[in-house]
Amino acid sequence: MDRISIYGISATGYHGVFEHEKRDGQTFIIDVVLHVDISRAAASDNVLDTVHYGEVSELVVEQITAGPWDLIEKLGSEIADAILAGYPSVATVDVVVHKPQAPIPVPFTDVTISLTRHQKQHSAVIALGANLGNPQATLAAAVAELGREVEILKASPLAITKPVGGPPDQPDYTNQVIQVRTTLGPHELLDLCQKIEAAHHRTREVRWEARTLDLDIITYDHLVLDDERLTLPHPRAAIRGFVLAPWSWMDPDAVLDGQLVSRLAEQAADTADIIRL
Repeated sequence: MDRISIYGISATGYHGVFEHEKRDGQTFIIDVVLHVDISRAAASDNVLDTVHYGEVSELVVEQITAGPWDLIEKLGSEIADAILAGYPSVATVDVVVHKPQAPIPVPFTDVTISLTRHQKQHSAVIALGANLGNPQATLAAAVAELGREVEILKASPLAITKPVGGPPDQPDYTNQVIQVRTTLGPHELLDLCQKIEAAHHRTREVRWEARTLDLDIITYDHLVLDDERLTLPHPRAAIRGFVLAPWSWMDPDAVLDGQLVSRLAEQAADTADIIRL
C-alpha cells in the first residue's frame, strides 16, 4: 500500500488531567501516515482522485482544538477515527501525538503516543454477467481476480438468462451474484471492477450490447449514492431477474430497498426464463 505522510501538524489544545492544562492550553504536534492506493491519482494527475493532505491537516487541527480530553490516547484515537470516517479510501492510518509541554517534573524532550487504526470492513453485492467467449470460465476468472483484492463471502450458483434490452440476436448470458467484504471505498471498488472488465476486453460502444464481462456493484453497505460515476443501490437491480434470482439463491433473506430479494425475483418479468446451473 502506498503512503501519504504529514509530519508536525501543530495547534493549541486544552487536553490533560490537570485543571491548568484545560484552562491555559498547550501545543500539540501530530504526525499522520495514510496508507492509501495512489495509482488512480498518479494516472489522472487530478487532486480529486487522491487524499487532499491540506484537508487532512485541517481535520487534524479540528480534533486538536476539540474536546477537551484528559488523555492524549483519546486525542490520537479521535484523530484516527475522523480521518477514516472522512476518507474511505484510506485503508490504514498511523497517528503520533506529541505533547512536548507535558507537566513532567524532570527534564525531558517529548512525550508521544502512537497508534494504528484500520478502515472498517464494508459489505458489497456484485453482479457478474457475460455472453461472449466462454462465459462460465470468464466468470470464474473474474471471481478469482476479485478475490485477490477483496474477501469473497458468498457466491451464487450460475444462471443462464435471456438478454434484456440491447441489440437483438445476442447469445444467452451467464450470470452470477457474489457478496464481498472490503476496505475499499465504493469508487475504489468500482475502479477494481472496471479494471477486471478491461482485462477481459470489455467494450462500451453500444448500450446493453453483448459483452465479454460485466461487473455491477448492486449494493454497498446501506449506502445511498448518486453521482456521475456510480448510483447505489443499482437503479435497475429491483427489476432485473437475472440479478435478483441468483442473489436470492445465494441469500434467501437478502433485502433490497426494504423488500425481500426473493419476492422481487418472483415479480421480475425475465425470471421465468432463467435456468439455474
